[in-house]
Amino acid sequence: MNFYAIGAIYRAEMARTGRTLLQSVASPVISTALYFVVFGAVIGQRMESIAGVDYGAFIIPGLAMMTLLTQSLTNAAFGIYMPRFLGTIYEVLAAPVSSLEIVIGYVGAAATKTVILGLLIMITARFFVDYQIDHPFWMMGFLILTAVAFSLFGFIIGIWAEGFEQLQLIPLLIVMPLAFLGGSFYSIKMLPEFWQTVTLFNPVVYLISGFRWSFYSTADVPVGLSLAMTAGFLVLCLLVVSWIFRSGYRLKS
Repeated sequence: MNFYAIGAIYRAEMARTGRTLLQSVASPVISTALYFVVFGAVIGQRMESIAGVDYGAFIIPGLAMMTLLTQSLTNAAFGIYMPRFLGTIYEVLAAPVSSLEIVIGYVGAAATKTVILGLLIMITARFFVDYQIDHPFWMMGFLILTAVAFSLFGFIIGIWAEGFEQLQLIPLLIVMPLAFLGGSFYSIKMLPEFWQTVTLFNPVVYLISGFRWSFYSTADVPVGLSLAMTAGFLVLCLLVVSWIFRSGYRLKS
C-alpha cells in the first residue's frame, strides 16, 4: 500500500476545501441552521411531539442526514471530476498508484469533509434546539458509514458526468427529493398504510431512520435493516468503482 500517494491525494483534496471554506463548509452549515430556526425553534413550539420526542429535536437527524447526503456527493463528485476536466487525472493514472489507493485518497478526503460538516451541523443545532444522543457510538458509526458510502457514490457520479450540469443532476433532482420524502421532517408511521409501504422503497428512509435511532432510540424501520441497507449500498458502490477502473470507463478516453 502506497501511503505516500494516498496522503498526497488526500492532502490536496483537503487543501482545496481550505481554499473554499465559505462554499464547502459555511454555506451548508448556515443553510441547515435556517431550517433549525424555522422548523425547530419556531414551528416546533407549535407542534406535538413525535414518538415522545419534541418536534424541533426530532427533525435534527433528518436535516443533518439530508445535508450530509448532498454534500458528500458533491464533494466527491467535484473531487474526481476536476482532474478529469483539467486532464491531470492522466498523471495520476500513469503514476505507480493502484486504483484502490486512488479511491482511498479521493473518497477518504470527501468522507472526512462530510463527517466534519456533520459534527459542525450538530454543534450548531445545539444553539437552537435541545436534544440528546442515546447511542453516540452508533451515531458516529452511521455518520461515517453514510459519508463513505455516498462519497463513493459521488466518486461514481464525478466519473460519469460529462459536464458541470450533470454533477448537480443527481444530488438536486434525485437525492434531495428522496431525502425530503424519506422522513426528514416527519415519521413515516404518520402516513396512511399504503404510503408507508410505498415509502419503504425509498432507500433514504433507512439512512434517516437508523441515524435518528442513534439519537432517540426510536426508528421507523428496524435499526439492523437500516445498517444492512447502508452497508449494502456501500458494497454496491465499491463494485461499480472496481468495474470502472477495470474497464477504464471515462478514465482512459
